[in-house]
Amino acid sequence: MAPVRQALTGVLLPFVLIVISFLVSGCGGFPQRDGPPADTPGLSRIPDPVPRAEPKSRYGNPRSYVVLGKRYHTLPTGDGYVERGIASWYGKKFHGRRTSSGEVYDMYAMTAAHKSLPLPTYVSVTNLETNRQIVVRVNDRGPFHDNRLIDLSYVAAKKLGILAKGTGFVEVRALSPGQPVEQTVAQRPAPAPAGRVELYLQAGAYAVRSNAERVRKQLESLAGSLVNVLPATVHGVPLFRVRLGPLDGIDHADRLTQRIVSLGYPAPRIIIE
Repeated sequence: MAPVRQALTGVLLPFVLIVISFLVSGCGGFPQRDGPPADTPGLSRIPDPVPRAEPKSRYGNPRSYVVLGKRYHTLPTGDGYVERGIASWYGKKFHGRRTSSGEVYDMYAMTAAHKSLPLPTYVSVTNLETNRQIVVRVNDRGPFHDNRLIDLSYVAAKKLGILAKGTGFVEVRALSPGQPVEQTVAQRPAPAPAGRVELYLQAGAYAVRSNAERVRKQLESLAGSLVNVLPATVHGVPLFRVRLGPLDGIDHADRLTQRIVSLGYPAPRIIIE
């Protein structure tokens, strides 16, 4: 899923929302296929950006915005932000178009799109299967796919090692100016041996176990024994989480997500362990 290539104004007027909805109407299957450019040597030598203090984008930071009927909220700051999820990438189809910040998308720049981080925000992105790490500057909105956390530029995806597969398991961590990055690609010339990553979907968390068990029984028709109720304590509050997994991969998670939504449930959360 590629992000919206339309600058968002500080006040989301109705006609802007109509334009946005039109632009993303092909989510999950664009009429025109995206893809990489012709083979370009030397991309691995493009340096990661160095986090620096910048003013917020005038256009890309509304308090909230709506895409495909879903409302998203922009974080006031990236301080302390850390999240695991699935990364995707976008390429030549959007090269030269405006991003949500008003800047022009350059698939050869170390940039990315995110649904909620302020624009711009510098983040480290770690490939959880190889431990390879890059730094990118978030200057766009997206990806508007239920199971995607961040959309990387073409060159960023290539440096992170997810270009061929199209997606990858990642950890995204917001950086502050002057904050050291734990380990960069330059410090690790080759990726570490692949690690084991387990993928789950969390369909809900309930205060009453009987509610969680009811959901589990309904979802068993989709995933059988993969559906479990797991007790947990969050901020001192006991909860019962309904999880599906471990799953076979991202495609499996996408198919199950579509079927869960078709039953009337909200899109489940991606959990990576």
